Amino acid sequence: MKFYSKTKKLLTGVCCAALLTAAAGQTAPVSLTNAETPAEKVSSQTANLQLAEGPFGTPNGESGMAKSMRQYNADSVGWISINGTKVNNPLVQCDDNAFYLDTGFNHKPYRAGTVFMDYRDQFGFGQENWSDNIILYGHNMANNEMFGSLRRYRQDYEYYKKYQFIELYSNYEHATYVICALPITYGGADADWRYWDMEEFETEEQFNTYMKYARDQSVTPVTNVDVQYGDKLLTLSTCYSDEDNSRFLVIARKLRDGETAETFQKG
Repeated sequence: MKFYSKTKKLLTGVCCAALLTAAAGQTAPVSLTNAETPAEKVSSQTANLQLAEGPFGTPNGESGMAKSMRQYNADSVGWISINGTKVNNPLVQCDDNAFYLDTGFNHKPYRAGTVFMDYRDQFGFGQENWSDNIILYGHNMANNEMFGSLRRYRQDYEYYKKYQFIELYSNYEHATYVICALPITYGGADADWRYWDMEEFETEEQFNTYMKYARDQSVTPVTNVDVQYGDKLLTLSTCYSDEDNSRFLVIARKLRDGETAETFQKG
């Protein structure tokens, strides 16, 4: 099976930073510089908002929050929030997948980086125009910053069942996704399953092959969420182990018309 791929520059699988000190189990010190910046103050304030009201998502155009964030950082494209985790972050996107690996939202050096969207993804006005598979990258920080808290999904099945939903905001709209696979996979340049190259699916066969591999490699069984060709996907990528260049992915599909969180509670 030949997967869809593109040849423009990208950071293969996205590298991970060293997160621990030499002392086993101790968290490396994290700079507090960003916590004192206006951007982080905006982040803190937004975290206290009712996200159901949407700090970004307004179908008639950019919300005030989206405009404010873009004025501070022109790369700001939205927000992601997952109830029950520490994921409550602004999203950025630029033409270089390496830039935000160690750069904060304020464009200053920051070892935890910023949660960023693959530069090839389409995420503008109109959800029908969004990429088939939006791919977000974030470091697996030991203190649970960025995507560090996602590790709980591979450790506790009951936790997954309780927190299945991801809220994703563009500068214009809001969408809810439900987790459908939690695979661990190899992230090297010679990988057979190059998930980072799968923003668009040209055929149903490509889509089904992508999902079959994701489901087969899932470390947590996900049996109550069906996925079918035409569903919009969201893939969150973070490191699993630096030693073998592996990645832990949280893959979700967008809720269809008429679906709600209650739809899946009996699964």
